[in-house]
Amino acid sequence: MTGCARLPLLFLDVDGPLIPFGAEPQRYPTYALGPDLCGVDANPLLNRIDPQHGVKLTALPCEVVWATTWRDEANECIAPLLGLQQLAVVVWPEPSDVDAQDERDGLHWKTRTLVDWAAGRPFAWVDDEVTDTDRAWVAAHHGAHALVHRVDARLGLTDDDYAALASWLRQPCGSEVRRSPMVTGQYPEGGEPLSEQLE
Repeated sequence: MTGCARLPLLFLDVDGPLIPFGAEPQRYPTYALGPDLCGVDANPLLNRIDPQHGVKLTALPCEVVWATTWRDEANECIAPLLGLQQLAVVVWPEPSDVDAQDERDGLHWKTRTLVDWAAGRPFAWVDDEVTDTDRAWVAAHHGAHALVHRVDARLGLTDDDYAALASWLRQPCGSEVRRSPMVTGQYPEGGEPLSEQLE
């Protein structure tokens, strides 16, 4: 990326973006899993993970970081399915009184930690639970280029999501912040846009 010393980060959630849920079960295609794969018995939804996500993620100009409650199991169970090397994993702090206040304010419990983890580095955050409250908080507390991108959990990451991420990631880090074009048909209930560029 022009003008950036390091690639931007891509904080990636698992449940929702990679493992779609919430629609009728028969709607989801399933994929073969190896018998030795970690978590096959523990999580019956692993077979919903499309292995092509690995190719698509690798093609993005960023450093992918697991930002999920799967924690280290994302490297043990998900990365092999996608053909990915071991990725960095965000370690979540113990719950605190601040988290309780954030919940009352509508701020996602991951938001503060991801901004701290990025330490001023540009980042995109892909999750199925983010809202405008998170976007506003990131805009006010993160000094670099950022994209908070909401994925419809019923669909998981789509080609349109990847196109939006690729377009954003290929912009210069200092480009003017503006609301990014919305992906047709990907508004959650209530009409809230799925992603917004932040500064």
